[in-house]
Parts: sequence; C-alpha cells; structure tokens
Amino acid sequence: MAELVGAVDQGTTSTRFMVFDVQGHEVARHQLEHEQILPRAGWVEHNPVEIWERTQTVITSALGSARLNLSDLAAIGITNQRETTLVWDRRTGLPVRNAIVWQDTRTDSIAKALDRDGRGDVIRERTGLPPATYFSGGKIQWLLENVDGLRRAAERGDVLFGTTDCWVVWNLTGGPDGGRHVTDVTNASRTMLMDLTTLDWDDELLSFFGIPRAILPEIVSSSHAEAYGTTTALRGAEVPITGVLGDQQAATVGQVCFSPGMAKNTYGTGNFMLLNTGTEPVRSKHGLLTTVAYRFGDEAPVYALEGSIAVTGSAVQWLRDQLGIISGASEIETLARSVEDSGGMYFVPAFSGLFAPYWRSDARGAIVGMSRFNTNAHLARATLEAICYQTKDVADAMVADVEANGGAIDLDVLRVDGGVTANDLCMQLQADILGVPVSKPEVAETTALGAAYAAGLAAGVWASTDALQANWHEAKRWEPTWSEEQRQAGYAGWRKAVERTLDWVEVD
Repeated sequence: MAELVGAVDQGTTSTRFMVFDVQGHEVARHQLEHEQILPRAGWVEHNPVEIWERTQTVITSALGSARLNLSDLAAIGITNQRETTLVWDRRTGLPVRNAIVWQDTRTDSIAKALDRDGRGDVIRERTGLPPATYFSGGKIQWLLENVDGLRRAAERGDVLFGTTDCWVVWNLTGGPDGGRHVTDVTNASRTMLMDLTTLDWDDELLSFFGIPRAILPEIVSSSHAEAYGTTTALRGAEVPITGVLGDQQAATVGQVCFSPGMAKNTYGTGNFMLLNTGTEPVRSKHGLLTTVAYRFGDEAPVYALEGSIAVTGSAVQWLRDQLGIISGASEIETLARSVEDSGGMYFVPAFSGLFAPYWRSDARGAIVGMSRFNTNAHLARATLEAICYQTKDVADAMVADVEANGGAIDLDVLRVDGGVTANDLCMQLQADILGVPVSKPEVAETTALGAAYAAGLAAGVWASTDALQANWHEAKRWEPTWSEEQRQAGYAGWRKAVERTLDWVEVD
C-alpha cells in the first residue's frame, strides 16, 4: 500500500500542493500565487478559473519535481480559505462571476439588517456565528440579488454554491461530468446556514438569506473514505480524495490539538486561534466563534472556540506594497530590531473592520501615539506588536468564555504556525505580550499537513490520532521576558488605540 499522502492547500493568496510521508515529513511541494482583485474599497475577489488552473499545475509540478506519479499517493486531502463564496453553472462549470473573498465587506448592510430585526440572535444560537460580512451566507444573498438572472437560475437548480474546497473537489472529480458537490462540516459551519447540533443546512436560516436549498452542497465528515470521489479530472491514476478541512481547522489537526484545552494560532494573511473544547459546543459571550474543529468518519464532531483576526500578515504586506518601507516581508524584522520598542506608537490594522473579539465593521485602521521622534522602524515594530496584541485580545476572550461556561483553562503554551513564525522578533513579542511560552513545530506547514492527516486517516495510512501525535516535534520555543507591569502597560495602550478606530465609517 502507498504511504504517501498529497494535500491541496488552496489559500487566500496562493495554491500549493504538498506530499507527506508516514512520518509527516515533506516529500514534495509546488506553490503558485493568484491575483487579488480589488474592484473598489472593501471589495476583495478571486478568479475561480485561475484557482482551478493553479490547482492542476501545482499538483503536476510537485509530483514531477519529486519524480512521483499520482499512483504513488494513497489519498489526497484538501484544505482551503474558508467563507470565500463561489457560484457556478452546473452544466458548463463556469463561475457566474468572481469569487467573493472572506475579507470582502460589501455585505455590511445585509449583516446589520439581520441584527436589527432579531434574526441575528437565531443565527448566533444555531450556528455559533455573529451576523458579519466574514461569512458566506450574506455573500450568497448579495450574488443572488446583484447578478442578473441568478436567482431564477438558482431556483431552477441550474447553479451551485460552494466555498473553495467545494469548487476544487467538484472540478477534481469531473466537474460538469459527474463532479461531486460536497463540502465538509468545518466549511459548512462557516456559512451562517448550518445548525451546529444537527450538522445540516437549516431551512429557517436559508429563508433569512433567500437561498434555495438546491444550490447547496451535501455536508459530509472531514475525513471519510468514500464521501469525496476520485481525481478523475487529472491525467494518471484516480486517487481517492478522503479528507477536507477548512484551513484553520486543518492547522488544528496538523498541530495535533486533539485534547480539550489545546490551542493553536496560525499567522497568515490574518490570525486564527482555535481552542479545542471537546464534543460539546461552547457558546461564546465574548466575541468568539463557536465552530466545528473536525469530524472523523462517523465519530462525534469536535468543536472549538475560534478567534478570527482579519489583518496580521497582510499588514506586513501593506508596509511593503502600499508604503514601500520594506521591499520584502523578511526585512521587517531587521527594521523593527533597529529600535528598542515602538516609541509609544500603536498601529491597529482595521483595514476591513475589526473581527474577533470586537466584530466592528465600522472600524478602520489607525496609527496613534506618533511624535516627530518616530521613524519607519517604530512603525515596523508596532506592526509586529499589533499582530501579537490582537492575539492577546482573542486569548483573553477564550479564557473568559470557558470560565463563563463553568470550566477552567490554563493556557500554559501556545502552539504556532504560519509564515510569520519565521520572524523571531514577532514570536518573542508574542510570548512577552501573552505571558506564556510560544512553541513552533518542526513541520511548519501544518495546514497542508492537517489535510494530509485527515485524508490519510480515512485511507488507512495512519491507524489513529495517536500515530499523528507521535509525529509532532518542537522546533523552537520562545519564553516570556517582559515583567507583568510592562505587559499590562503595553496592553492598556493597545486597548486605547483600538477605541480610536471605532465609529469611523457609517454603516447602514
């Protein structure tokens, strides 16, 4: 039996394919970026056709670089940017328009209307999510209302909705020629349309958005031997697709956070911190999301509290692309180290509002506390601190939620992954600001690894989660160095800075 597992990681800025062996070590990879389409302020789109083309290319290129064939793989898993919304013609396979990305804020008025008439409370109770521009339900409604003829086509069943996992699976398994229209429970839990307890689409929630049930994919487990089909659209052997997880849930699996109380934080375009809460959902009262962490086969689903932060790594990109104070992301550490602190400056990168735990779409980015003393180095350091302060906001909310539900949590270490973890200064600041050690695994690509684990469990490459835990090894640890007084003073300044960003734009 083949013991290699492939993973498609379809992310916000790029698509990659990785191959892992039974020890969880990387065997091959290839990655390609795709265009970020910004038609107007607050709008973020992707071209679905480009994403599908990139997916095919990275699979064949990664295999070719390692002189592997599709037949060498036991299975393929898929992980994806969540909430990003696509609608396409089931007969032609062509998208009706560009995908609306999770960062997009054009559905502000839809989200606000849900809260004004009480529907928002129903959404919170059934889905664990607040009405927000982040999630897919409002994006589908916007498309149905703004694309000519789309609602009629949807009611006839001529079009399909999916997040990017669904789009990739449908195309890999044949597209218009028998493609499987399915999504996993973690992605479905990010739509505002799935009941957390029944794990099925909820008809009342669908009525809130005017969404015909016929366009929705079937919801299946995150790891399943038969649910997703095989790669009929690729040349070579037909490989079973046996695992799908939203990207942050995939990172949770890749970090083997299988016990309640274990937490991981992924540093990418945004930050996403998940805390395993076990087989019972914990309803948040402090601005977090209650979400499905994973479901393996027919086992009970495992839930998590999540803090989603919209802008972290993309704030570094903003320094590079819009301000030009660095020419590459790696340069920010050198620049930030040239000063001892941020010189009293705070940067709150609320470019598209604030996500957890504030959920304020009226917020906009602000740089405060400046004087003529400050330089671009202070701004660079304030940017790194902003990444870490936003994580502390979420960690504090997690503790409050668990305690409010009669439990207790002692976050004694934070497992981290993602591109920003290559920045030693940022990770040291994270340990200092949180006051707990920060731990990075040997395999940094935990999102792709988690998708491979989900697929490999279903395919029999790994017998149980115990085998996955044995694969995890620490590569580096950062210990806190700040005093408690320094930590409290810095955080108090951060909270003042956040207040300055609120009520900046009018939201209907």
